[in-house]
Amino acid sequence: MPGRDDAAAGRPGRDRGTPPRERAAPPASSGTAHDAGHPPSSARVTVRSGPKVTLLGSAKPGPDAGDQVLGDAGADVTPEETGAPAEEAPTARKRSRPKLSNLAPLAELRRTKRAEGPPDESADVLAFPEPPRRRRRRRLLLGAAIAAALVAGLFAVLLFTPLVAVRSITVQGTHLLTARQVEDALGPVRGRPLATVGTDEVGRLLGQFVQVKSVRARAVPPETLVVDVVERAPVALVKQGQKLLVVDGDGVVLGEARDTSQYAVPVIDGSAMPMGQAVFKAVTAVLAALPADVLAQLATASAQSPDSVQLKLADGRSVVWGNADDRELKAKVLAALMKAGQAPQKGQAPVQVFDVSTPRHPVTR
Repeated sequence: MPGRDDAAAGRPGRDRGTPPRERAAPPASSGTAHDAGHPPSSARVTVRSGPKVTLLGSAKPGPDAGDQVLGDAGADVTPEETGAPAEEAPTARKRSRPKLSNLAPLAELRRTKRAEGPPDESADVLAFPEPPRRRRRRRLLLGAAIAAALVAGLFAVLLFTPLVAVRSITVQGTHLLTARQVEDALGPVRGRPLATVGTDEVGRLLGQFVQVKSVRARAVPPETLVVDVVERAPVALVKQGQKLLVVDGDGVVLGEARDTSQYAVPVIDGSAMPMGQAVFKAVTAVLAALPADVLAQLATASAQSPDSVQLKLADGRSVVWGNADDRELKAKVLAALMKAGQAPQKGQAPVQVFDVSTPRHPVTR
């Protein structure tokens, strides 16, 4: 119509002399019937016994490459064979298409995956040998764990089972006490595991005896408890009336003596120096510092004050001691003077007095 032609002629960008491009109708494939302008949305593959494969429907590749089919084995499908438009042929040729020989394995693989579920990733993991350093470290840790378990088991046996219990007690170091007295006092620990009986508990049980100064307990498996007792050393006999009390260097009364010959210690007149006073403690402290051989030669000990301690030897000689200071040094000086006085030189009178009140300048007369 003229009006339509004029309108077409007035459209911008359109050249009147140029005829519209004619679209060539795609040739129909042999053995295929389609309605023009209504291509199917999906493709269906028919595999025949012959070498030819016919593609029905659109030639556009689907989302699954395994659903695409080629013509002859190893041959590309042309646009004329697939019925695709000519302008889409280059795009179809650029896509990577599998060979016909790969279709069956791909289909079989897809069926296997659907049937078996997710693949086992561990099947693709390679097992490499463990490094020697890590192996040694694991062995060391295992050995340490076993050793710790054995030690824990041993401690459990020692602490919580009667297999290693106290059945016999051996007492050593007693002079003022008898071994029977100590064993009877330690009766509560019998039947207890050895590992649970310590020095503190033994000392607490023996604390009832004033004669015990210190104690040490040690276990001798499987059933023996050895108790080493350190008793207080008697240093004097205190005469009070008809009694003779045995005292140590701290003035602690250890018991009674039958007579003065029972202990080789001097005698203190308790009426002149009551026990517990400073004078009495000064005398006992001096006697505790003397060696045993010198202490055995003393007959009496007396003092009017803490600074005027005097000793009397059994042979009649005397010792001026002074106070209780430097008593260890005074004891050594006195022992040396007494040893030298045993063999006086010719023309010299025997020594009767040993004055060690000033130990660095002793005097004999």
